[in-house]
Amino acid sequence: MDGKETLHRYLRIRRDNLLGKLDGLNEYDMRRPLTPTGTNLLGLVKHVASVELDYFGAVFGRPSGRHLPWLDDDARPDADMWATAGESVGDIVELHHFAAEHSDATIEALPLDAPGTVPWWPEERRQVTLHQILVHMVAERAHHLGHADILREMIDGTAGQRPGDPNLTSRTPEEWTAHSAEIEGAARDAAGTWQK
Repeated sequence: MDGKETLHRYLRIRRDNLLGKLDGLNEYDMRRPLTPTGTNLLGLVKHVASVELDYFGAVFGRPSGRHLPWLDDDARPDADMWATAGESVGDIVELHHFAAEHSDATIEALPLDAPGTVPWWPEERRQVTLHQILVHMVAERAHHLGHADILREMIDGTAGQRPGDPNLTSRTPEEWTAHSAEIEGAARDAAGTWQK
């Protein structure tokens, strides 16, 4: 597997992982803000789909032709980070699939050293290659997938990339509670020790 195929594979895996965070949730839980800044699962999907569409579209002179009103200059701040009541889950998931297909076409059509321009980046960094953007988008997706991992765990306790994830220690709910209590105790002990 060459470098482009490896990066593309990781991008595809992160896409699937992020969409998987919505599986089995009701409408409210997908949309509700779980942090003081309003971070929510469906908003993360909307955001990364929107960003990916721009990075693999406009940056390489391959616009998708799809208008995203939440990215307009006069859009409300952070409008790409949450779904309005008028935007259905189906709309956002369809956008995610559309962005993936458009991005995949760009990735497949261009070599890793294909030049692009990111007009919203500082002048000195605007000139990029497909390789740089692939790395950037794998990192972007992984970053937001980490947010989604935590949000999903807060909603219903689901952790890991998928049920039975081998990277997650197997514990009963009672064992997780005891584990968390042990960490809490260590944090309190350390705070008392280091604040003296």
